[in-house]
Amino acid sequence: MDRTPPAVSLAAALALLPSTTGRRAADVFQDGDLQIRFAAPPTDGPQVPHDRDEFYIVASGSGRYRVEDRVTEVGAGDLLFAAAHASHGFENFSADFAVWVGFYGPKK
Repeated sequence: MDRTPPAVSLAAALALLPSTTGRRAADVFQDGDLQIRFAAPPTDGPQVPHDRDEFYIVASGSGRYRVEDRVTEVGAGDLLFAAAHASHGFENFSADFAVWVGFYGPKK
């Protein structure tokens, strides 16, 4: 990274989202093998497993996070992980549920 990018507030991230689609996600930052996205709401239910490790930070709301057979109640401020190729997803989340999504490391 050649310079520090500006901070992105929750309000600014929400403003990046396309208002015409049902699935609302936007790219926020990329540098090398780190990609940050914002999703409000994220996909409901199982996702197609990704080929990179992934983390989430719950920005607002609450719900359930499933990784394979393990289910965890989550809320604003929680940090979540999914290893590459792991079945995972969100379910039963509130209307205001939003997450920061980070993909990192090499494809596996």
